[in-house]
Amino acid sequence: MNLKYRLGSYTAHGSAPFAPDGVDCQACAEYWGSWLHLSFMAHRLFGSQTSLREANRALLLDTIRRFGAMTQIELAENTGLSTATISNLVRQMGEQHLLETSSTTRNGRRATLVMLARQKGLGAGLYIGRHEMRLELVDASHTILAEHNLALPHNHKPDTTLERAMILIKETLTSIGAGMDELVGLDIALGAPVDCRTHQLAIPGILKGWDNQDLIGTFHEAFNVPVSVDNDANYAALAELRMGIAAGKRHFVYVHANDGVGAGIIINGEPWRGTTGLAGEIGHVQVDPLGDICICGNRGCLNTVVDESRLVSLLSVTHGTMTLEDLVSSVNQGDPGCRRIVADAAIRIGNVVADLCNAVDPQVVVLGGILGTTGSVFLDPLQETLQRMLFPDAMVPMEVLPARYPITGPALGAAMMAVDKVNEHIAVSSQSAGQTS
Repeated sequence: MNLKYRLGSYTAHGSAPFAPDGVDCQACAEYWGSWLHLSFMAHRLFGSQTSLREANRALLLDTIRRFGAMTQIELAENTGLSTATISNLVRQMGEQHLLETSSTTRNGRRATLVMLARQKGLGAGLYIGRHEMRLELVDASHTILAEHNLALPHNHKPDTTLERAMILIKETLTSIGAGMDELVGLDIALGAPVDCRTHQLAIPGILKGWDNQDLIGTFHEAFNVPVSVDNDANYAALAELRMGIAAGKRHFVYVHANDGVGAGIIINGEPWRGTTGLAGEIGHVQVDPLGDICICGNRGCLNTVVDESRLVSLLSVTHGTMTLEDLVSSVNQGDPGCRRIVADAAIRIGNVVADLCNAVDPQVVVLGGILGTTGSVFLDPLQETLQRMLFPDAMVPMEVLPARYPITGPALGAAMMAVDKVNEHIAVSSQSAGQTS
């Protein structure tokens, strides 16, 4: 189980456990390669044994989280750490209940299989957007056991995408040594407005071909567990509330700036969805009455000036064809033109977020999504816009914070909700049983 082979399987169409036919997951391999490079550099640069040990622990955990259970020899091969270091780390982290082991056989020889320790009951969070699918698997303590993402083709269709999602969930459970019966809940985060009454797309045409899809029925039939559906911003807000930058906050606004913009509103520690589930859909607030027609059918929505196609089109003459990922990468490398595009987008978004803040009076604003990974280039102009447009005599300036989970937040929040709802149901049932006995 050499990592080079496993990475290669991600880019070989039809051969990968997490990349069915037609899905290009080159980005997965590139991301992992970059991560390993940074980890290697950290090993070179850390000055203390404690820092080096923590870096080794992080590398070991992330390797298992991304690629499933491995033997100690396989972990040594795939991390570059010595077998003695792996053995010591596994022993120490086993005593801390972070890892667990079991006996297995490799090439006819007995071996020790190492996996993440988990509490009973697993929750799966599945994010489906325009360009990618992401899965997060957590246990009852919200420990992340596995995470994977797949690139999706333009205008992907429900039948093939849902089939791939089911394969991904099953393969991921297998990769951590879990049985299907350990999955207790599945929540689905959609990169589109969701009607909280019907649990389907609220606006026809937002995701082409996905109107009237019964996602709850489809996945319940496949896995026989409770299934829920909500939009990506709401789930990402919950991830930040439960174990992110907004932990302990009762009232905040989460802004998800991805391919289009949405917001998750947390009031009294709970998501505020409104009557139909469209609360927080700031991407469809009109900013130009004579602007372009939006996919929702209105004219001049915020998304028409800050979505992927608009942002990259502004750079077509100087930078050629780009994706949003290319744009963000160039921003983080210091490209002045790309930095200007993101800063201008932050101002446009900030104008709309300011109106939302005046309406709900949050403690903080949290910025996530891919634009949120550009740091101060995006955060500073948005914060300056808020300060300019909010009440000038406010006793406490509005605090703007970067999300802890800017990319994985939607799927992670969905996974946490999936397992929490089941645990809450069990707790209520147990309490009721105790009262009647």
